[in-house]
Amino acid sequence: MNQFQYVRPAKPKAAIEARVKDQNSQFIAGGTNLLDLMKRGVMNPERLIDISRLPLDKLERQGNTFRIGSMALNATVADDKQVLEKLPLLAQALNAGASAQLRNMATIGGNMLQRTRCPYFYDTALPCNKREPGSGCGALEGYNRMHAIFGFSDKCIAVHPSDMSVALVALDATVLVSGPKGDRRIPFAELHRLPGDIPQKDTTLEPGELITAVEVPEGPFTKNVHYLKVRERASYAFALVSVAAALQLENNVIKDARLAMGGVAHKPWRLTEAEKSLVGKPATEATFQAAAEIAMRGAKAFKHNAFKLKLGPNAIVQALKNATNVA
Repeated sequence: MNQFQYVRPAKPKAAIEARVKDQNSQFIAGGTNLLDLMKRGVMNPERLIDISRLPLDKLERQGNTFRIGSMALNATVADDKQVLEKLPLLAQALNAGASAQLRNMATIGGNMLQRTRCPYFYDTALPCNKREPGSGCGALEGYNRMHAIFGFSDKCIAVHPSDMSVALVALDATVLVSGPKGDRRIPFAELHRLPGDIPQKDTTLEPGELITAVEVPEGPFTKNVHYLKVRERASYAFALVSVAAALQLENNVIKDARLAMGGVAHKPWRLTEAEKSLVGKPATEATFQAAAEIAMRGAKAFKHNAFKLKLGPNAIVQALKNATNVA
């Protein structure tokens, strides 16, 4: 590991100023992803700006909105009584995301910004446009079992690894950020970006911007929800395919629906057309299968991940069945 400087600002403004001053610096909180990347030589910041002790860890209920500080720990949020009651989909996704040890270290902000686990990104001996722009995408013609079926480009077919983010995009969350140009709000669906021609840029954050909180509206999704994660092994692993499903039911008729997928794109993949198809329909397997068919339109597989074209719709149907107890 290369040598680096370490600083620990006391206030968010000082942290932002330090980040702007040194372009080869990185924020660090729990460090559960960044330290791995540094050890492997994928990232080599000259300065680490420790933001873990900034006063950004509160969970507050403001009217019908939950405001979750970016430094709140994944475990703290997942175990919070109000989150379990009002945002059970978020709690399920957080608990599915990692072991207890990692949830006790990882922060909400860091979870949003974790990097892809594509093996070509992690191995510095292999080509990767995300790690080294212009070097090529090794996964395109290589081993691409874990890779995207939506929204990819010829520059990158990696997927976003966060389970929590799949739930947050389904729940219409909003990300609050502060930066050298002031504060702004980003709809969660606009935080992460597709690879296009610049796959090295994961998000729409500007240089020096710091995520301070995420706001999640309560909504009617407190009962019929399910986060389904399909992975290679039963112990904690990244999703091959995951589905966040939330329904509002009235006399077994779907009044509102939220659906999103993980493990299929460079960003959490919201299924808005499939959601629309569910509204007004009975909560039956036939309804769910029709929605799954709509959700998979436009999907395209590579040599080693063609199974996702079948696993994807099956996972959607199963998540909806689990959310509604349909046999």
